[in-house]
Amino acid sequence: MSDLYDDDVVTWSEQQAELLRRVAAGEPPNETPDWPSIIEEIESVGSDRLHSLRSWLRQALIHMLKAQAWPASRDAPAWLADAIMFRTDAAQRFVESMRDKIDLDKLYRQATRTLPRTMDGLPPLPVPEVCPLTLDELLSEEP
Repeated sequence: MSDLYDDDVVTWSEQQAELLRRVAAGEPPNETPDWPSIIEEIESVGSDRLHSLRSWLRQALIHMLKAQAWPASRDAPAWLADAIMFRTDAAQRFVESMRDKIDLDKLYRQATRTLPRTMDGLPPLPVPEVCPLTLDELLSEEP
């Protein structure tokens, strides 16, 4: 089974899902589920969702920072709109169990490091050294 898992995860997942349905229905399985790979996949579901949430939050912060650092840029409204989109995506997928796994200060530091040194030949205006928002504020529907 694990060769199929490595070579064609789509077919593997379809076969494993069908096998698990039969086991759950009480039918005797004709083969043993690929437990190690199933466990790995289940673990990766949570870590992938957490990674996505962190990415959306970081992208929201980057766009908010760019708009704050270069408010006169013609792109500032688009950056703010993008920040709202990323915040919305994050809020829709956030579940409370993620709260303790989100290091907002770290995400903010990462976001500030991605700011360019200049934009349209202009240096950035100063931005806060620490994140001015709480996680709840960043996830809120308020801009």
